[in-house]
Amino acid sequence: MNMDQKTQEDRALEIIRGMGILRSGQLEEFQIPRMVLSRLLEKGKIERIEHGLYMPVDQGAGEMETVALAARKVPGGVVCLLSALSYHGLTTEIPHQVWMAIDRNKPVPKLEFLPVRLFRFSGDSYGTGILTVPMQGRDVSVYSPAKTVADCFKFRNRIGTDVAVEALRDCLQQRKCSRDDLWRFAKIDRVQNVMLPYLEATA
Repeated sequence: MNMDQKTQEDRALEIIRGMGILRSGQLEEFQIPRMVLSRLLEKGKIERIEHGLYMPVDQGAGEMETVALAARKVPGGVVCLLSALSYHGLTTEIPHQVWMAIDRNKPVPKLEFLPVRLFRFSGDSYGTGILTVPMQGRDVSVYSPAKTVADCFKFRNRIGTDVAVEALRDCLQQRKCSRDDLWRFAKIDRVQNVMLPYLEATA
């Protein structure tokens, strides 16, 4: 290997590590030919996540990078439940999967390598309370704090009532939503009777 080739590989690897996830076309912005990716792939220094997307083998994608990639692969997907709680700073848990809601009537997309957990929502429960936030260079749909809390009570058998209650308390204490917001989404998710005692306890 000549010095120029080694320098190109080292530089490319440094760029990929800095970005976390790299699209093959992005290397051209640094005047590095795409064949360098092939050499790094052969040497086991990077791995292909999907066609045209690469990441270092010794550095897993960061949480937000994984969420942004999942949003790209799930048309109409909305970040929900534990992943939405994590985004809004309403839980200390870091989910190992990206939790996303999809329309109940839409087909399930193929997600070969991505750690994504899908939940089927319908009607207003799917289509309301959605925020559009910039993440890793793209717009990602995330349920609002109040909608996420209501969803946690709706799916309390999956995530635990304690997680839902903690999220409700933190949401109010951090002033990320109002009681009216919580009650509105409790009605949409049909969990008024479940949430009411906890709302009253925090009054």
